[in-house]
Amino acid sequence: MNNTREHLEKRLQETREELAQLDERLEAKGDYGPGRGDPLIVRWEVDLALREDIKQRARQLEEALERLEEGDYGICESCGRPIDPERLEILPRTSLCVDCAREAEQDGIVPVIT
Repeated sequence: MNNTREHLEKRLQETREELAQLDERLEAKGDYGPGRGDPLIVRWEVDLALREDIKQRARQLEEALERLEEGDYGICESCGRPIDPERLEILPRTSLCVDCAREAEQDGIVPVIT
């Protein structure tokens, strides 16, 4: 469990660093207005969307650390069965087993990443 905590904390730290770098890039917004446009605005908009994905990843990692603290890490929040350790290794922030994630995705409830 201690190794799992270290792994989650490391991933969270990396995600926060990635978010900080992205925030720095977002400070420089291209000039955009009627009749003119800066190609950098497209990159800025992509970075803005990416920022939301990274923030979600950080929240998921924080929630995974909370589940670890509560003793629920590695247990599917939908069916209550253990999540395959290989799945947790690849996607440590997941809270769903493969079957429940697939079902939720097909129902349009969660994105593919869970």
